[in-house]
Amino acid sequence: MKKYLLGKSPHAIIALNILLVFSCGKKEESAVSQAPPTYKVITVSADSTTLHRDYPALLRGEEDIEIRPKIDGYIESILVTEGAMVKKGQPLFKIRNPQYEQDVRSATALISSIEAEVAAAELQVAKAKPLVEQDIISKYELEAAELTLKARKAALEQAKAALNNAQINLSYTTLTSPVNGVVGDLPYKLGSYVNNATPEPLTIISNIGKVYAYFSINEKELLEFAKLTPETSFQQKIKNLPPVTLLLPDGTEYEEKGQIETISGQVSTQTGSYNVRAGFPNRNGLLRSGNSATVRMYTDETDVLIIPQRTTYEIQGKKFVYHIGADSTLVPKEVKVRPVPGGQNYIVDEGLNAGENILLEGVGILTAGTKISPVKAE
Repeated sequence: MKKYLLGKSPHAIIALNILLVFSCGKKEESAVSQAPPTYKVITVSADSTTLHRDYPALLRGEEDIEIRPKIDGYIESILVTEGAMVKKGQPLFKIRNPQYEQDVRSATALISSIEAEVAAAELQVAKAKPLVEQDIISKYELEAAELTLKARKAALEQAKAALNNAQINLSYTTLTSPVNGVVGDLPYKLGSYVNNATPEPLTIISNIGKVYAYFSINEKELLEFAKLTPETSFQQKIKNLPPVTLLLPDGTEYEEKGQIETISGQVSTQTGSYNVRAGFPNRNGLLRSGNSATVRMYTDETDVLIIPQRTTYEIQGKKFVYHIGADSTLVPKEVKVRPVPGGQNYIVDEGLNAGENILLEGVGILTAGTKISPVKAE
């Protein structure tokens, strides 16, 4: 019978080969499983962009004039409708009060009466003069006649003044538009009793050839504004501001650009903000007093760091990115950012420098300290 050594047995050799092959496969599988995953990264670089800030605004006409009666009476006629365009001097309301018509008639009649008295006094003076010259009557009678004439003439002037006042009061019964504009609400109807103490105006005429948008900015924003061109005056800063855009309630942009004209000198103690007024041309009359809108202010940012919003994640209200460390591990870095219009990017104010690499994809699933195989993305 043949004897075989363990190392030379055919079965042992086959078993040993199988073990070697299995062992090598395990090592290769382990090596594959330990290779770091591949993720895209980007290099932070400086760029330029345009930012905007939106402010809710209330529109007012260039002039909003309350129409109030100067006399008391009943509304006899309403000669316009709400929202109608009116011209300067166009009648708006008729107020009925017979007293003012009667005052005019009485004053006119009184003038006629006094004019007759003046004429009689003039005749008396004319009659007395030759009689005095002929020493038929005394000079005293002539002087008395002249004084009577003077008194009658004074009474005539007084009566004319009374007539003028009566006519002015009568003119107040017709209310006209003081400017070209648009008619507002008409809270009182025909037959309503009104006077100069009536709580609400009969209407408001809005001159909307130019419309003002009123909005507020906070103290921080005013400070940023004040730092612009520090060598110039505050009013000069306002004049140098770029045009602003008006967004209508439907989200569309108004066709005309506006200009900031005034900024209040004191902060509101209630809101902690400053009032700002921007003027907009309104040639087609599209804008109306009392409407709401949004003022959009654009600013150009140059040489700033811009990163995609999807490279960031948030913890307790703070923004972070994953910085790619020297050994390709993920290192969290807090950043301070501002959104760029469009909802896709951020401007980085603090936390990153140009040339640094940050994680682009997998931000929501990877954790700090994870090692990756970075691939540059555009």
